[in-house]
Amino acid sequence: MLGLLSDLPRKNCWTLAEHAGDATPDGMQHLLHRAKWDADAIRDDIRAYVIEHLADDQAVLVVDETGDLKKGTATVGVQRQYTGTAGRIENAQVAVYLVCSAARGHAAIDRALYMPRSWTDDPDRCRSAGIPDDLAFASKPQPAARMVERAPDAGTPARWVAGNEVYDDNPHLRTALEHRRTGYVLAVSSTHPTTTHAGKFQAKT
Repeated sequence: MLGLLSDLPRKNCWTLAEHAGDATPDGMQHLLHRAKWDADAIRDDIRAYVIEHLADDQAVLVVDETGDLKKGTATVGVQRQYTGTAGRIENAQVAVYLVCSAARGHAAIDRALYMPRSWTDDPDRCRSAGIPDDLAFASKPQPAARMVERAPDAGTPARWVAGNEVYDDNPHLRTALEHRRTGYVLAVSSTHPTTTHAGKFQAKT
């Protein structure tokens, strides 16, 4: 982790191993390519650590997505899509994250890889990448809704939830929050329809 957070000009098994003081990259290669672990169990451990150190009943849960730029087509979930990392459409892998923001700091406590239809509609491509056959397409607000339900169930204290227009323009997240009687502030797109006494208008008007 220290290697990934460092200012190394290149980050690969060799440079990370050298940064960690290892004589060879063998251990790092094993960690990245052959080691097995339960990703959800690690997520739960991280969330428990964050709750312990940032506990604040005024905390805010923030849902947002970010992307990692990629060059090839083999990385799971990769396709040409908008990513805030570049501020434009690029070949990228995108994930949705849930962050706990409190007075003493902020940290990611959950994540979900976004799988575009170009993957979920191609069973052979998914199978060759080791993706389960029962994986179905889900828009970004759907895993976001599961995450904001999972966090309070695990004892994460939070007063409300925030997100950008990606999440308010789709009903899944709002429905989940309203069902749990959790407050939220979600941005809307300029074309979002709003009903008033004077009629129905787009948010930008």
